[in-house]
Amino acid sequence: MNMPSEQSAPKSSSLTVIICSLLVIAGAVTFASQALTGHAERAWQAYFLNFLLFSAMAHGALLFSTLMHTVRARWSGPLADLAEAFSAFFPLSFLLYLGLFLGSHYIFTWLGHDLHGKESWLNLPFLFSRDLTGLMLLYGLGFAYLYHTLWFKVTARGARGALGRWLLNRWQQRPPDRERYQRRRTIFAMLYMLAFAVVLSLLGYDLVMSMDPHWYSTLFGAYSFIKAVYVGFGALIILAAVLHLRRANGFTLQSSQFHDIGKLFFAFGLVWADFFYAQFVVIWYGNLPEETTYIIERTMTAPWQGLAWTVFAACFIAPFLILLNKKIKTIPAAMVAICGLVIIGMWLEHFLLLGPAYHEHVHRLPLSWVDGATALGFLGLLMAAITIYLRQFPEVLSPRLEESH
Repeated sequence: MNMPSEQSAPKSSSLTVIICSLLVIAGAVTFASQALTGHAERAWQAYFLNFLLFSAMAHGALLFSTLMHTVRARWSGPLADLAEAFSAFFPLSFLLYLGLFLGSHYIFTWLGHDLHGKESWLNLPFLFSRDLTGLMLLYGLGFAYLYHTLWFKVTARGARGALGRWLLNRWQQRPPDRERYQRRRTIFAMLYMLAFAVVLSLLGYDLVMSMDPHWYSTLFGAYSFIKAVYVGFGALIILAAVLHLRRANGFTLQSSQFHDIGKLFFAFGLVWADFFYAQFVVIWYGNLPEETTYIIERTMTAPWQGLAWTVFAACFIAPFLILLNKKIKTIPAAMVAICGLVIIGMWLEHFLLLGPAYHEHVHRLPLSWVDGATALGFLGLLMAAITIYLRQFPEVLSPRLEESH
């Protein structure tokens, strides 16, 4: 078997950097041009939608690692290593959240309206402070888990990146205490999963459901964090498949591992659909005007009706029918296509939830190139964050057999 050349990996990495740079530049130029030419509302709304989706991807991907560690799933070792790379997007997500404050008057449709007693909850100072606190808690727990997880990897495999070497020197100055690090790692993993459910629910209520302030659903929070798990696992599968197919970096997965994570992805697709249906059927059965208006507008009226069916087909019907086949789950290229379809579907789902609040009384779907170009910019940021992490900890791409999660 031919081993990958030493020159192929740097060339491939340089190409990735170029692609990331072009994507980020395209997104930034699009945002700036729209904001400075009198279309600031369009720019900020696209920014907001993509912040929600790509942050949820990073949250959900790291959850895979914490979940696999907690249940001691040894098969997931290489995948859990990759899942931890998504935590590199957390600082960017935090800064992007702070940026929302600058465009708050274009994003939050309830500003300046009569909220019928909800003013104590829906006001910008309280909303930003509580969501900021939630994100700080979630990201802090995520990095605490990552710190204790890296101890096992770096001390066992060595370190080639600058940050990895710095951590290794720091840890070598202290007497090793494997049991203490393992115990803390487990505690932080469980705390992250708990914070994930709470914080993602809060963000769902505050940043999505509040756009129609007179509509509410007690299931919307759970629906929001299940959606984050779904897209996070999908993004992880895409990353794993791309690295596996490139081969130059030394990362490989067995067919059984693709099959196992494919089954998890399939299962959470069913859970997402179940939450979608449970939320819909209760509102339909109750038939209360303050609840049904939200659903009717997004599923039964033009131009949103067609988009709703597109979302349902892309996020549930197609993945369900395709992933029933066992062999498909073991084909990396096929999984990239399926997971990519789901992520695009979820991007459209965010547009479906937010669009009617931003575009009232429209007769055609208000999607434009601005939304797509901004999404490419956010994709470039996510790819850049993951690339930087893998450059700092390249040893995670070649896991050793003696380590386990």
